[in-house]
Amino acid sequence: MLSEEEKQVKSYPEAATTSSVEIQNWIEAQDLLKKKLIKEDEFEGDSLKYVGGVDISFLKEDSSVACGTLVVLNLQTLQVVYEDFSLVTVQVPYVPGFLAFREAPVLLELLERMKKRDPHLYPQLLLVDGNGILHPRGFGLASHLGVLANLPTIGIGKNLHHVDGLTHSGVRRLLSESKNNDSVVTLRGTSGCIWGVAMRSTVDSLKPIYISIGHRVSLDTAIRIVKSTCKFRVPEPIRQADIRSREYLRKFQMGMSKRETS
Repeated sequence: MLSEEEKQVKSYPEAATTSSVEIQNWIEAQDLLKKKLIKEDEFEGDSLKYVGGVDISFLKEDSSVACGTLVVLNLQTLQVVYEDFSLVTVQVPYVPGFLAFREAPVLLELLERMKKRDPHLYPQLLLVDGNGILHPRGFGLASHLGVLANLPTIGIGKNLHHVDGLTHSGVRRLLSESKNNDSVVTLRGTSGCIWGVAMRSTVDSLKPIYISIGHRVSLDTAIRIVKSTCKFRVPEPIRQADIRSREYLRKFQMGMSKRETS
């Protein structure tokens, strides 16, 4: 009988080359790293000045070509004070529940490079375009990256993982029923576990974002920091990383087109 992970692989053609042995190795690695997960504040919140954001964009024409981007913003001004990117060919296919094994190595390399180049601007906290504990195995990209980098992280999801009875319709109902039109609702599963929150980040946002603990940050602190960094639906550190990663890919495509026609 196929495990749930193997069933997911079969539903994604890109992941067809991933063996059950490799998936089992990923599961074991996740379980080991998850033991190091810290769900409480473990940083100097009062002195927080530099907040980072990471994002990876992929070419539509070739999903193995990616651009990982790291930006760092001054928390007071929300101005970008550092940026870096890496254009790579990703060999690991996308497998639901195991995104970190595809994306984390690229982002870790950017963080390590920054330590050598501009350590004085190194982020005290990192917002990740990916979930933290709001994840089928309770350990998404934000948690994975946070543990490996030993860095406080917050997971920001644009879509909801349907774990522990959580559904889009249920979240919409909670938001519509929230008292005083509160923009934040708790994502409590049928087990009673709190997985994170759904938040309307701006007044005119039709879709919420999903905030969860990554590593070394409490949920209350995560909500406060995300609120303070939202000009639009997506927090500014991630939005700026996304804008830049797409622009780098666009320039890469233009360069490739020129070489092909010359």
